[in-house]
Amino acid sequence: MSKILITGANGQLGNELTAELRRIFGNENVVGSDINVPAPGTESGPFEKLDVLDIHRYEEIIDRYQITQIYHLAALLSANAEKNIDLAWKLNMEGLLNTLNLANKKSLEKVFWPSSIAVFGPDAQKKRTPQQSACNPTTVYGITKLAGEQWCAYYYKKFGLDVRSIRYPGLIGYKSMPGGGTTDYAVDIYHKAVAGEAFTCFLEEDSALPMMYMSDAVKATVELMEAPKDKIAIRSSYNVSAISFTPGEIASSIQKNIPDFKIIYKPDYRQDIASSWPDSISDEEARRDWKWSPDYDLDRMTSEILQELPRFSEKV
Repeated sequence: MSKILITGANGQLGNELTAELRRIFGNENVVGSDINVPAPGTESGPFEKLDVLDIHRYEEIIDRYQITQIYHLAALLSANAEKNIDLAWKLNMEGLLNTLNLANKKSLEKVFWPSSIAVFGPDAQKKRTPQQSACNPTTVYGITKLAGEQWCAYYYKKFGLDVRSIRYPGLIGYKSMPGGGTTDYAVDIYHKAVAGEAFTCFLEEDSALPMMYMSDAVKATVELMEAPKDKIAIRSSYNVSAISFTPGEIASSIQKNIPDFKIIYKPDYRQDIASSWPDSISDEEARRDWKWSPDYDLDRMTSEILQELPRFSEKV
């Protein structure tokens, strides 16, 4: 039986991925970890406080739980990384290298590490950006993700470590609050809509970005990690795509359900980050190699979030 460790388990993706992996593998076989400790009684399985820069603590947890797979999610996201470039480089790079070195030392089965559309810069093809495209990021976050992709490919080629990765678009969910990413407006907007408040958007009305509902992100991650090793042709990171929309389009989707919803546009420094990223992504390789296909479009996602968010808020 696989024994899985998730770093950054309290983050937006980590929260929902941990729940799904516990459903698949059993609560006791999935260890959550994060630098922040969750509220007592909220965890469904084992949890350890972990700073991924503390390699000795990291190794001790791997040994104690006899870990066979790591999902390494701990990172500083795009908008927050621009505010603290030294911490972003240290956390995102050293955390990944600690993970790869420990996985190689312990001969672990697999490692998952998330990359991002932030690896693309303004010189990349804007629409349906292909897998093999110019990667000249203009953000600290993007630089760390591009470097991380190369480290993953290196550890596979040099040591045979089975590292797998996805270039996530913006991820949208309702079970946790925004975590400092440029695409997080598409999370916060639903919270404001359900609360009956107007939403002030830090991007321009027509600023299109690739996005993905959290259920599809979890599905893609699990499917990639469960795919046969010989089907994984890309060892840097796979493009994945689901939906692409602008703030104006997501506002219109919400207004189909909440006609009085209002949005105000006040672009800030995050607009420059968004403008450097693609409008949409081509993911032909993921669809070919491990049969990736998303389940949600914009209106289906909006309808589900607006229905489930009030129920979820009552529970927490």
